[in-house]
Amino acid sequence: MIRLPKKFYGIIADTALKGRPEEICGLIGGIKEGNVREVKEIYILENIDHSNEHFTMDPKEQLKAVKDMREKGIVPLGNFHSHPESPSRPSEEDKRLAYDSEASYMIISLMNENEPVLKSFRIADNVSSEEEIEYI
Repeated sequence: MIRLPKKFYGIIADTALKGRPEEICGLIGGIKEGNVREVKEIYILENIDHSNEHFTMDPKEQLKAVKDMREKGIVPLGNFHSHPESPSRPSEEDKRLAYDSEASYMIISLMNENEPVLKSFRIADNVSSEEEIEYI
C-alpha cells in the first residue's frame, strides 16, 4: 500500500492538466515501513521528450531530486506520469521500461478532465499489479 497526502494528489492532477497535451512526470520520495510506503515529497520533473505518448525525465533534475531526498532523510519510492488520452494503467512501453520491481509506478489518467484518476502499480517481469493508494 502507498499512503499519499491529498495535497500531493492535487499537485499531480493540476500539473497534469496544465501540462496537456504532453505527459508530465516526476519522482516520489518518502519512507517505508514494512509493506506500507508513505509519500513525504514529490518532485515534478521535465518530460524532455515533450510527447503525449511517452516521457523521459530530465537526468539532471532526477539527480537533484534524489540528492534532496537524501538530505531530507527519505528514500525514492518510485515515479509518476500522466496519460492525457488513455486510462491509468501501464502501457506496454511503461511495463517494458519498469526496471525496479520495488518501485511504485503512479499513473494519472486525464480521460475525464473533471475527474482525473490516479492509480499506482508495481511492475515486475513486464507484469503489473495494482497497488492500493490510501489518501491521507
